[in-house]
Amino acid sequence: MATAKVVYEDAAVVIEMVPALGRFANNSYLLRPASGGAVTVVDVPEQAEAIVEALGGRPVERIVATHHHFDHWLGFDVLRAYTPAPVFAGATETNLDASRDVQPLADGATFSVGGATVRAIHTPGHTPGSTCLLVGGALITGDTLFPGGPGRTGSAEALRQEIASITARLYVLPDDTLVLPGHGPSTTIGESKAEYAVFASKSHPADLHGDVLWEG
Repeated sequence: MATAKVVYEDAAVVIEMVPALGRFANNSYLLRPASGGAVTVVDVPEQAEAIVEALGGRPVERIVATHHHFDHWLGFDVLRAYTPAPVFAGATETNLDASRDVQPLADGATFSVGGATVRAIHTPGHTPGSTCLLVGGALITGDTLFPGGPGRTGSAEALRQEIASITARLYVLPDDTLVLPGHGPSTTIGESKAEYAVFASKSHPADLHGDVLWEG
C-alpha cells in the first residue's frame, strides 16, 4: 500500500502526498496544520484505504476534489466511512454526483488550514470547473498542469482554454512555486514556463488537443 510522504512544509502547513493510488496512479494530498489539527484531503482516488491509514486517526475538516473525473473520486465511499466532513469542488464544475452534496468552491475563495490560507484558482480546460489550490509556496494542480505539459483535453477549444488558464493564472506565480499534480511527480512553475516557451515558439495544428507535451 502507498505510503504518505511530506512534499511541502513551511511554518504554517505540511502537505503529505499519498502517491500512485489505484489503476490510474492518482495522487492524493493531505494538508495539515504544522502545529497539528484537522486535515484537508484533496482528491480521493481508488485505494483510499491508504489515505485513511495516512490520516492515522486525525480528524478531517474538509474534502476537496480538483475536478469531476471519476478516478479522483473512486475512493470517496471509503473516506466517507471514515469522516462526515463536507465536500467541495469548483463552483462551475459539471457532472458531479448529487448524492455527495458537493459544495461550490468559487474562484478566489479561501479557507484555512491552521494558520495557512488556501486559495482556489479556477483553471478551466481539462474540465469546466477544474480548480487548483495554492497554499504557501505550493500549488496542487489536479489534472490541469503536469511536468512536461497540460492535462489531457477533449477538443482544440478546450486545449486553448486550458493553456489560457495555465499562462494567465498559474504562470504569474513565483517561479519556485512547487507544482503538485494529480498524477506523477512534481515540478515548479519556473520549470513549466521554460517548457511552455518551447511549445509557444512552434506552430501547431489548429485541431491540436488530447495529450500534449510542451516540448513534443
